[in-house]
Formats: sequence, structure tokens, C-alpha cells
Amino acid sequence: MAQQIHLEVVTPAGAVVSEDVDIVNAPGYGGDFGVLANHAPFLSTLKIGLLTYEKGKDRKSLMISGGFAEVSNNKITFLVESAEVGSEIDVDRAMKAKERAEKRLAQAAAQNDNFNQVRAEVALQRALARLKASKVA
Repeated sequence: MAQQIHLEVVTPAGAVVSEDVDIVNAPGYGGDFGVLANHAPFLSTLKIGLLTYEKGKDRKSLMISGGFAEVSNNKITFLVESAEVGSEIDVDRAMKAKERAEKRLAQAAAQNDNFNQVRAEVALQRALARLKASKVA
């Protein structure tokens, strides 16, 4: 068996994932990155997006909302604002959230309302990430 890295995904509500995995892929602000066992230590800020990890032939995905990642001593820890397991995402709710965000984005752009435009963009990013995590988008 190949070496593994220990994955921890933690939100303010508690741990979401804690297991040994083969590979982790995450959405960093500097670009997406992948981590295998014995990776060099590093820190990264995270953006809203899709975190995936594999263990053998099993692949899982999470929607994460910003935070930080730290790789150290064959362990990768994600401290994120929120995380949702892809298989548990309510697809209908995510589609409705996407539609609402698109409407709000158009309204804010038409009114030249930068504050609400940014809020709508973030809501749209979260909805799209949920849909990707659920393998619908």
C-alpha cells in the first residue's frame, strides 16, 4: 500500500473529515493544489470551491467556503468557514440558490451597487461549488 497523508477538515462547528488518504486537491487563492504523502510543509489561503480526496478507488468531495490549509508532518489540516459533504448536498436547494444569486447579481450590476454585487458573486460561487461537489454542475 502506498503511503498516505492524514486529512483533517475542521469548521467552527467541529471536524468534518479525519482520515488517512492518498491524495488531496484543494482550491487555493494562488491556484488549485494537490498534496500527497510526505509533502513539503506549507500554508495556503483557500477560496470557495471543491476539495476532493481519494483513498484507494474511493473519491469524495466537499464544498468548502474559504479558510486556510496547513501541511506539516505528513498531515494536511483545513480550517474552513464551512464544509459540506458532496453526497449530502440538497441539489434542488443549491440550484435555487444559484438562480437567486444570478438574479441578484444582475440587479446589482444594473443598479451599479458594488456591495450587493460582491455579495451576489460570493453566493453564486458557493452555489456552484455545492453543485460541483454533488457532481451535478
